[in-house]
Amino acid sequence: MRISFFGAAGEVTGSCTLVETGDIRFLVDCGMFQGGAEARAKNRRALNFGFDVRGIDFVLLTHAHIDHSGLLPRLAVLGFRGPVYATPATIDLLEVLLPDSAHIQEKEVEWQLRHQHRRGQGGRGVAPPLYTVAEAQAALGLLQPAAYGVTIAPAAAITVRFHDAGHILGSAWLEVTVGGEGRPRRLVFSGDIGMRDRPVLNDPEKVIPAADVLLIESTYGDRLHRSLDETEDEIVAAFERTRACHGNLLIPSFAVGRTQEIIYILADLVRRERLAPLKVFVDSPMANQATSITLAHPALLDSQTRELIDWMRQNPHRFKVEFVADVEGSRALNAVRSGAVIISASGMCEAGRIKYHLRENLPRSECSVLIAGFQAAGTLGRRLVDGARLVHLFGEPVPVRARIYTVGGLSAHADQAGLLDWLGGFHTPPRHTWVVHGEAGASATFAQAIRDRLGWKDVALPRQGESVAV
Repeated sequence: MRISFFGAAGEVTGSCTLVETGDIRFLVDCGMFQGGAEARAKNRRALNFGFDVRGIDFVLLTHAHIDHSGLLPRLAVLGFRGPVYATPATIDLLEVLLPDSAHIQEKEVEWQLRHQHRRGQGGRGVAPPLYTVAEAQAALGLLQPAAYGVTIAPAAAITVRFHDAGHILGSAWLEVTVGGEGRPRRLVFSGDIGMRDRPVLNDPEKVIPAADVLLIESTYGDRLHRSLDETEDEIVAAFERTRACHGNLLIPSFAVGRTQEIIYILADLVRRERLAPLKVFVDSPMANQATSITLAHPALLDSQTRELIDWMRQNPHRFKVEFVADVEGSRALNAVRSGAVIISASGMCEAGRIKYHLRENLPRSECSVLIAGFQAAGTLGRRLVDGARLVHLFGEPVPVRARIYTVGGLSAHADQAGLLDWLGGFHTPPRHTWVVHGEAGASATFAQAIRDRLGWKDVALPRQGESVAV
């Protein structure tokens, strides 16, 4: 058996692992790189992936986030015609996320072309989108549902079970068994693991008898998250400061998962009278659709969330969410100078409507920006977190005078303690463990923590493009 790492090795985005066993070749995830110009260059280099796309038999998808799914349409464009297995909720989300990813790419190319023409340079140097909206919609036809806990057989002598990872709606960690001559081999792919005892979703499943091979994420493998109580205190402080200064509060948020969690927390703070009655604008068509999809899968929500949803329906005068659908409504929010609470995508401030709201509000010292999620290196969100006093939006300089708050306890990823707790579900140590999906320092720290805390011996850090024989 051979495993090759084509993404998320020494970095957080671009998850893509190729497994070759006998005559069968399959991928686990097929994600887009994210994080500014360097990530765009990596996506361009990945146009042909570095392997024979037509030789891939099937794809297993851990969840819908674009850094795990965003190059699936490109895979199809290059000739892949096999099935892509994912949970039903993941499929529902992909029907929104993949066409939206293509739409953003098409709009960025249009903007670059207009910019080039204004400078008299024609269209020279403007690369086409990785895939079009039509190509993304065509790729959706490859998706095949796989329910939690149900064994599927995507190829001869290979079985797969999806288990709830508690990361976003429909997220899964994968248990893959490969038969053939001799003893069957079990491979476990963590995907992204969520935190236990967090709002909205059920906790991650973690009973794992044994594995020959484990790939474990390490996004926050070098740190601990703040407690939920501390996080709530930070959110309340940001709201009180912004209200006292008569400014607006912006919350850049991932449309899937994070937006729904923030709505939950704000509603719960109002219910407990820690915040005054609120009206919140959610200005993201994708977040609006993702929220509807979330409500359509009540079995994946924890009991506290179902109770709070009932309270919100009974108390619209205390907590109201207005989902902004059209562009005109979004533009109208830019004219509001005080009192607006705006949740908008994208979560790393790299695309979408949040960029327009940042352009209007970053120069105003009475306003605040609440950063509530991971910010990859090279993104606008990361520059704000790192204290940039000047950023560029739509090619124009924008001073940063607004107060930037970084809330550390809302991550959809488990922290080091949470990851070690999940690894405690293994009855015996895996024979081989590779630490992936983390920036180099975080992955190295977590690998050492596995050795020190759990006593596991064979723990390694793969390199981008590395291929290993098992």
